[in-house]
Amino acid sequence: MLTDLSPLIAATARWLTVAYPPSGGALASALCEAQARQAVTVAAWLRYPTEIDAALVTMAGPGGAARLDWITGTERSGEDGPADDWAWRTWVDEVVASWAAGLLTDPELAGLAVAALADGEHASGAPVEFRRLLAPDDGDRRAAALLRHPDLLAPVAELHLDQLLDRLGPGDALAA
Repeated sequence: MLTDLSPLIAATARWLTVAYPPSGGALASALCEAQARQAVTVAAWLRYPTEIDAALVTMAGPGGAARLDWITGTERSGEDGPADDWAWRTWVDEVVASWAAGLLTDPELAGLAVAALADGEHASGAPVEFRRLLAPDDGDRRAAALLRHPDLLAPVAELHLDQLLDRLGPGDALAA
């Protein structure tokens, strides 16, 4: 049973950086991608906290980017060209993208989310650091100016914000 969330994380982070591109050259692109990937990783681990949850989403598929594209006005006119140019979009998870957008625009929420991972299955083993998400420096902020802009990300972040707040709230939250 496949329990690896990396295809979902990679596709959702890619969607975020395509929808909200970096400002600058190659270094800015790498910094923006690192921030998106950290936010998406935290969101995915919260959304799919157990190996069983991860296995179920890899079997069923996360849903794709169509609604997110419509909300942000970046709809594709058609799936022209080779499948490699668009197939990754089927692995985008709308809820994870929404949660990641919320984490990127709200430092307090990001801190709560990372703290909630401490006892989870994904965080066991090697220590995981989310510095670019939790404490971005000026270079990180400049590189990801669009990706961290609260007004620009609001339509995506607000889609599933209530679910994220429920997940981070007191008490036992149910698995996805």
